[in-house]
Amino acid sequence: MTKTPKLTGFVKPGSVVEFLQDNEAHLAWVLEESAGRLRLLTRTRREVKIPDSRLLPWTGPDYPAGATREEIGHRLEALEARRRELMAEVNPLELWDMAQGELERAPVEWFATLIWQEPGANELAALGRALLAAKTHFKFNPPDFEIHPADKVEARLSTEREAKEREGVVNAGHALFAALWGRIKSGQPPMPPGTPDLPEARVDDPEVRERLREVLLAQVAGQTTGRTSGRTASGNDYEALAKFWESLKKSLPDVPHLALQLAQAWGVLPPHHNSLLDEAGYAWGDDWSAAFADEMQAQLGRFDELAALAEKNAELDPTPFVSIDAATTRDIDDAFFVAPAELPGGDAGFRCAIALARPTLAWDFGSRLDREVMGRVTSLYLPEGSGHMMPESLGTGQFSLTEGQAKPALVAEFLLDAQGEVLSTTPRLAWITVSRNITYPDAQAALDAGPQDLAGDPHLSLAMRLARLLFERRLERGAVVIDRPEPVVSLEGEPQDPRVRIENREQTPDAELLVSEFMILANCGLARWAGEVGVPLLFRTQNIALPPSATGVFRDPVDISRVVKLLAAPALECTPRRHAALACEAYATCTSPIRRYVDFLNMAQVQEFLATGAPRLSLAELEALLPTLSARIQEVGQIQRFRPRYWKLVYLAQHKRESFPAVVVDDVGPYPTLALPDMQLQVRLPRSMLGEKAHPGMAVTVLFGRIDPLTNELKVLEAREA
Repeated sequence: MTKTPKLTGFVKPGSVVEFLQDNEAHLAWVLEESAGRLRLLTRTRREVKIPDSRLLPWTGPDYPAGATREEIGHRLEALEARRRELMAEVNPLELWDMAQGELERAPVEWFATLIWQEPGANELAALGRALLAAKTHFKFNPPDFEIHPADKVEARLSTEREAKEREGVVNAGHALFAALWGRIKSGQPPMPPGTPDLPEARVDDPEVRERLREVLLAQVAGQTTGRTSGRTASGNDYEALAKFWESLKKSLPDVPHLALQLAQAWGVLPPHHNSLLDEAGYAWGDDWSAAFADEMQAQLGRFDELAALAEKNAELDPTPFVSIDAATTRDIDDAFFVAPAELPGGDAGFRCAIALARPTLAWDFGSRLDREVMGRVTSLYLPEGSGHMMPESLGTGQFSLTEGQAKPALVAEFLLDAQGEVLSTTPRLAWITVSRNITYPDAQAALDAGPQDLAGDPHLSLAMRLARLLFERRLERGAVVIDRPEPVVSLEGEPQDPRVRIENREQTPDAELLVSEFMILANCGLARWAGEVGVPLLFRTQNIALPPSATGVFRDPVDISRVVKLLAAPALECTPRRHAALACEAYATCTSPIRRYVDFLNMAQVQEFLATGAPRLSLAELEALLPTLSARIQEVGQIQRFRPRYWKLVYLAQHKRESFPAVVVDDVGPYPTLALPDMQLQVRLPRSMLGEKAHPGMAVTVLFGRIDPLTNELKVLEAREA
C-alpha cells in the first residue's frame, strides 16, 4: 500500500503540532526549531523543549512566525475546540470494522480518506486522537496505526470489561464492608438473611451485590478443592475472586476469619456457620446425593437382584447376630455372635463371629459416585447433626445392618481358647439377618442383670466374658487405654441462637468395652489374616516403643496428659506394622465400611479375594492412593476435631460468670496447663495466677475472661485453689 503524502511541509516556527504526554495528545505552537530540537508553547502557556521525533505524525496548520503569545493562545484554543468537535463525530470502531482483515497497519491519512474527501489538518488530528483512544482496536506504532485482529480485540474488550466490573465491585465493596465492620465492632446484631444492603452503604446493582457475596463465600472456603457444596467458586473464577478480595480488604483490619465475620454480619451466612465444612469442601446434609440419583438407583437395583438370588438359593446365614450402638445410630455396620466352642483335645473355648456390613457388594469403583464418596472420606458426627459419607438412602438405608432384613456381610469367624487367645481367623462372605439392634443403655442393663436374672441375656453375658479376656490379653501385651468421660454436647433452641448443653454421657462401660474389644479383634484379626494370604490392605500403624509406665489403664487427668505426650499419631500405610497403643502387631480397619472410606477399600480387598482369589487392587495401586487419601482424611478430620471444641467455647461464653473445676496437669514453664475433665478441654495460664505451690494434680476453680469460639481463644481471668 502506498502511503498518502502528508498535507503539511516541514515543521518550522509558526507550525501547529501535537505530541504525546501522559498518553494524551497535546496541542502546541512551534516557537523555534534547531537541528531537530523544538521549543514549543502549549495551549496552557507552558514552554517545553522536545526532539521532533516526539511529534505525532500530523501537523498544521502553519501560521506566520512572530505572533504574540496572546495570539498563539487564542489560535490554539480555537483549534482545540474544533478538533474536539471533529473527534466527537469520529467512530473508530466503524473504521476498524472496515479495515480489519484487509490490512495490518495504515497511516492516519489513509483512515481519513474513509471519512472525508479532502481532510485537513484538524480532521487528521481529530482522527488521530480518536484512534489513539481506541486502544482495544488499534496500536500506535509511529508513524502508523496497527489494526488488531478480531480475536485480540475480543480478548482486550474482555479484559477491559473485567477491569471496569472489578472497579465497580471494589468501590461498592469498600463502602459496604466498612459499614459491616462498623456494625461488628459496635456489637450490632447481624442483618437478617436476604437483606439487600445497608442504609449507610447501598448496593443497588444486584450483579455487584452477588459478586460481593461470591467474594466473601470464596474466602470463607479459603481454597479451591473442586468439591464444593454449591456455595463457593472453583477454578479460575476463584483466582478472580481472590484478586477482588485483596483489593476489598485493604481498608479493613487484618483479623482472623474476616470474610466469615463480614458474611455473617451481612446475613449471607448464619451465626455459628461451620466454615470448616467450606474449607474442606464437605457438603453438609444429604442434598449433595441428588446429583447421583441414577447411580444410586442402579446400586439399589443390583442390590435387590442379589438379595433375591441369595434368598432363592437359600444362602441366608442362620446365625442370630446382634448389634450394639447408640440410640441415634442409623448407619449400623457391625454385629456379633458368641458361642461356646469345644477345641481340639476337648478344651473349652469361644467361637466369635463378627459380621461387618458389605456396601462393596455391587459398588462401581471409579464412578462419579465413588469419587464423591472417596472425597467425603468419612462420616462426621457433630453437635449440630451428622454428615454421612454415603448417600443416606444407601448408608443408613440399604447397607445398614437393620434387624430383620437380609443384608450382605463379611463374617470374620474367630476361634479362641479359654484365655481369649486367637487360635484361628476365617473370613467369609455371607447374607445375614441381624436378630436384634440393641442400644448401649439396654445392653448395659442386660449385662448388669446377669445371665441368671430374667432381665439378663446369656448371649451378651458370654460375649462380655470374652471381651474382658480380650481386654486383659491386650493389657498384658502393653496396651494403652485412656478411660475418660465423654461429654455430650447438644444444641437447643433456634439454630440462629442455640443454647449449648454439656452433659456426661450415660455410663455404659461394659457395653462399650464389649463393642470396642470386638472391633479391635476384627481389625487385628483380618490384618493378620491378610498378611498370611497376601492381601494388601491399608494399615493403621503406631510403630513406637513405650516405657512400661506408659502402658495400662489411665483415668487420672495428670496421668492421661503424661501418657498422651508419649503417643505418636497413627499413620496410614500399606505395610503392616505394630500399633503400640492397641497392642496389635497389625491393624487394618474394616469394621466401619459405611462410615470410613479406608474401611470401605479394605472391605473391597477382602471381598474380592474371597470371591475370586485375587485382591481388587495390587500393593502398588493401593500405595498410589495413599497421598491423596491421607491428605483428605487430614482435611475432613479437622472438622471432627475442632467443631465440638467450638461449641464447648460457646457454652463457656454463655456461662461466662460461672467458675469451672479444673486440675493442673503440667506445670513446666511459665504457662502451666489446666485440664477441665468435665468438658475435655485444656487451657494454659500464666504461672503467677497459680502461685508457687502449683503442681500437677492441684485442683483449682477457674473463671474465664476473653472467650472467642471463632478464633479458638480461651483466656483464664482468675484461678483459685479448690
